[in-house]
Amino acid sequence: MMEEMYFAGGCLWGVQEFMKHLPGVIMTESGRANGTTHTTQSDYDGYAECVRTQFDPQQVTIAQLMAYFFEIIDPYSVNKQGDDVGEKYRTGVYSVNPSHLKQVKAYISAREDSDKVVVEVLPLVNYVKSDDEHQDRLTRFPNDYCHIPFELLNKYKKK
Repeated sequence: MMEEMYFAGGCLWGVQEFMKHLPGVIMTESGRANGTTHTTQSDYDGYAECVRTQFDPQQVTIAQLMAYFFEIIDPYSVNKQGDDVGEKYRTGVYSVNPSHLKQVKAYISAREDSDKVVVEVLPLVNYVKSDDEHQDRLTRFPNDYCHIPFELLNKYKKK
């Protein structure tokens, strides 16, 4: 049975390119988490750029997904990842499943640096799919800007 979580780690282009190659990940989609509108055509409404991630829990655990995610984020940075600055670039993990959020919080609490981690862990209350131009952006335009180092971005890509 496939499950779904939403990962916000700065600009969504790189997060999607990284997440979609992970073992157990079935589908990714760029979007916006927890804004107040249901369109991409409005002014900034408080959303975080995110990647909707569907995965097979028989192949990858939430703790494993979190470990992968922590490879590509600065977990101590508020509203900034790489050169991307602003509230929409904050780090966060969202889900409609309370069990997912509990496991994410347990993962963070178990870290030695947990007192410094500023990753938002919240229920998903609103999701808006990004426009087509943002879907699989770095697959289509591999030379576009990305805050994630190229070697790390492609670490799990199947050759």
